[in-house]
Amino acid sequence: MRDLEPQGLALTYWFDAEAADEPYPVSVRFTGARVGGSGATGDAFQVVHTLERVVPGSGRIALSARISGISAGQWKVTATPLRGDGPRASTGLKSQAFLRLPTATTTGNTSYLPVARVLAPGVRVGAWPSLVGLGTVVALVLQALLASQRQVPVGRLLLVSLLACLTGLVGAKVYYVLTHRAEPGGLLRAGMSVQGFVLAALTTLGVGSWWAGISVGAVLDVTTPGLLFGMMIGRLGCLLGGCCAGLPTASRWGVWSSDRRVGVRRIPVQLMESAMAGAVAIAALVAVVSLDPPVDGLLLVAGLSTYIAGRQVLFPLRGIPRSTSWGRVTTLVLALLVLATAVGVLMSAAGS
Repeated sequence: MRDLEPQGLALTYWFDAEAADEPYPVSVRFTGARVGGSGATGDAFQVVHTLERVVPGSGRIALSARISGISAGQWKVTATPLRGDGPRASTGLKSQAFLRLPTATTTGNTSYLPVARVLAPGVRVGAWPSLVGLGTVVALVLQALLASQRQVPVGRLLLVSLLACLTGLVGAKVYYVLTHRAEPGGLLRAGMSVQGFVLAALTTLGVGSWWAGISVGAVLDVTTPGLLFGMMIGRLGCLLGGCCAGLPTASRWGVWSSDRRVGVRRIPVQLMESAMAGAVAIAALVAVVSLDPPVDGLLLVAGLSTYIAGRQVLFPLRGIPRSTSWGRVTTLVLALLVLATAVGVLMSAAGS
C-alpha cells in the first residue's frame, strides 16, 4: 500500500516499567527527517507523546505514535525520553532509573495512513471484523435451529435477521459517534458500540417479524442464545483488535495487550466479558430448549438484563473512562430489577 494516499508513519518506543512506590509519567519525543529530503514542509516532524500513568512493575511497555501530514518515502526517526517529564522524586523511584531509558534511532518507510493508524504491537489487523463476522454466523445458525424447534418459519426469519444485522451495524456506528463526540473523524472512521447494535438490531427484528407475520415474542426468545454467543466471540476480536482494553496492571493475572496506543500488561476485561456472555448464553440456551415461558420474549428480557448488569460491573476495569459517574449505577440497579422480575415470572410459571 505504499502507493496509496495519504501516507504516514507508525512508530513504537519500547521500555520497561521501573520499580516505584506509585504510578509515574513518561514522555517521549519523536523526531524524524525524510531520507534525501529537501527540507521542505512535510520532510521533517517533531512530536511529543506522554504516557501519564506508568504502573510500576507492569513489565514491558510499547508506546505507539502515528505521524500524518508528511511526505511519502524513507524516514530516519529518533525517539528521545524527556528527562523533565519523567518520574518525580516523590514516586520513590531512584534518581538514576529514568536515565536508563535509552534514546533509539531507526529507519523505515511510510505506509497507507488508515492502516498505520491501527498498527501496533499486540494488535492483529482484521481480527475484529473476522471474529465479529464469525459470531454473526454462529448467531444466525443457532437462531435457525431454535426457530425450527419452536415452529417459527426459518426462511422469513433469516431474511428479517439479515436486515436486522445491517441496521445493527448502522446503529452501532451512530451510537458510538453520539457517545464519543470529542473524537475526530466522521461516521465511517468511527468505532462501534455493542449497545447501538443491540438497540437497532432488536428493533428491526421485532418490527420486521411483525410485518412478516411471525410471532415477535417467539422470535426474540429464539434469538437470545445466538445473540449472546455472538457477543462472546466478538469480544475476543476486541482483545486482538485493540479496543475496549482493560486498565494497566502489575498483577500476574494480567494479559499483555494494546489499546493501539499503549501496549502493556492489562486486566483482561475483554476475556472476562466474553466469559460472562458465554455463561449467560448457555443458560439462555437451556431455558429456550427446556422452558415454555408464560410470556413470549421473557427469555430475551432475562438474558439481556443479566448481560447488561454484568457489563456495568466490568466497566470500571476498562481503560476508557465513563462520561458520567451515576449512569452505571442506575443502569445496574434497573437491570437487576428487570432480571429479578423476569426470573420471578418464570419461577411462578414453572411452579404452577
